[in-house]
Amino acid sequence: MLRPLFRARAGRLGGLIAGAVGRAPAAAKLARDGQFAAAVEPGDTVRMTSLAVYAGLFFTALVAATILPMQSEAALVALLVGGAWPAWALVAVVSAGNVAGSVINWLIGRGIERFRDRRWFPVGPAALERAQRWYQRYGKWSLLLSWAPVIGDPLTVAAGVLREPFAMFLLLVTLAKVGRYLVLAAVTLSVI
Repeated sequence: MLRPLFRARAGRLGGLIAGAVGRAPAAAKLARDGQFAAAVEPGDTVRMTSLAVYAGLFFTALVAATILPMQSEAALVALLVGGAWPAWALVAVVSAGNVAGSVINWLIGRGIERFRDRRWFPVGPAALERAQRWYQRYGKWSLLLSWAPVIGDPLTVAAGVLREPFAMFLLLVTLAKVGRYLVLAAVTLSVI
């Protein structure tokens, strides 16, 4: 019972994919008949590889911007040195992923306050107060350091805790992250 249902859905999906990439009706028929591999052209492999590279770089940058340890810089440098993808596209993708990770941190900061009195809360009240005082002292402009290792991620969480307006947060963090990746790309490609 499930196998015919799966085939029917897979056939429809293959037909949608074939239609979406501009294939002829014959390719859509092959996809519906379960022979989608025959409808794939050599250029499709290159497009799928590029999509995988960009998605992997985006995900690496997103995770690197959260509290989890990951190095988006190493991934960017490796791809730039490889030279198979345009530098501007790599910088755009890695910047978007890193900014998205910082937005996640900001959202965590917005919601974290309600848990501060719980026994399992990982940050003590004194440490949280100290971080808040530091952010209040240097203000929103400290977000220009959101690119920096070690202090950048906690800054984005503190901005959420202290209710930094999202538009200003996004502007400052985007400037910082894009600036860092532009400098890294320029140094890697020996532009500067």
